[in-house]
Amino acid sequence: MALKIASMKHFWTLTFLGIVIALIGYIVSSPAPRPFDPAFLRLSPLEIARLPLAVRFDQPMGGEHGALTYNAQPFRLNRHLGDDLNGIGGLNSDLGDNVYAAGFGRVVYAGTPAPSWGKMIILAHRVPDLETPEKTHVIQTVYAHLKEIGVKTDQLVQRGEKIGTVGNADGQYLAHLHFEIREGPYINPSVGYADAPLNRISPEHFLAQHRGAANDLLNRPPHLSIPSSP
Repeated sequence: MALKIASMKHFWTLTFLGIVIALIGYIVSSPAPRPFDPAFLRLSPLEIARLPLAVRFDQPMGGEHGALTYNAQPFRLNRHLGDDLNGIGGLNSDLGDNVYAAGFGRVVYAGTPAPSWGKMIILAHRVPDLETPEKTHVIQTVYAHLKEIGVKTDQLVQRGEKIGTVGNADGQYLAHLHFEIREGPYINPSVGYADAPLNRISPEHFLAQHRGAANDLLNRPPHLSIPSSP
C-alpha cells in the first residue's frame, strides 16, 4: 500500500512539473505584443457622426488670411505633402507663435509620433461636398513640428481657437508649421514626403475653396465652452 501511494505521488509530481515546463515554454515562445500601429486606426461610423460640421476654414497661423506668414515649401514641391508656413521674419522668429484650428473640429490625435515629426495635432472635420452639400466628407487638418500642444484627444475646438504653438521638432529644423489637409477616416501620422500625394490635398487650394465667407469677413469666432463628448 505504501509503495502504491509513493508511486501516485511520484506520478502527480511529474505531471505537475510537466505542466509547469509547458507553461514556461509557451510564455517564452509567445511573441511579444506588437506596438500599436496607427495606420490601422479608422474612425468608426459613430465617431464620424460625432465630428462637427465645418463649413468655414481659415489659415492656421499668422493674422487673418495668413497675414505676416509665407509658405516656405508648398504642397508637392520636393515631394512635400503639406505646406510649411513661416513667420514673415524667417529663421526662428516665429518660434512659439500661436497655431489656430483651421476649422471647427475634434482632436483625434495629439502626441509625438516620431522624432522627425515632433509634436503633432490632427483634427477631424465633417465637411459638406461643394457640389452636393447634403453629402459630407471626412477631412483632417494636421499641425506638426509644434513646440507645445494645447489640446487633448477627443476635445472639440472652434475655428480660430489656439491649439498649440509653432515649434522646430525639438531643434531638428528652423521653426515652422507643417500643415496638411487629408481626406478620409484613417488616422495615421504617416510621412511628410512621398512620390504620390496619397490622401493629401493642397492646403492652399482647399482653404480657398472652403473659405465659407466673404474675404472682408475677418473676425475669428468667439471662444465657446463645448464639452468634449455629447
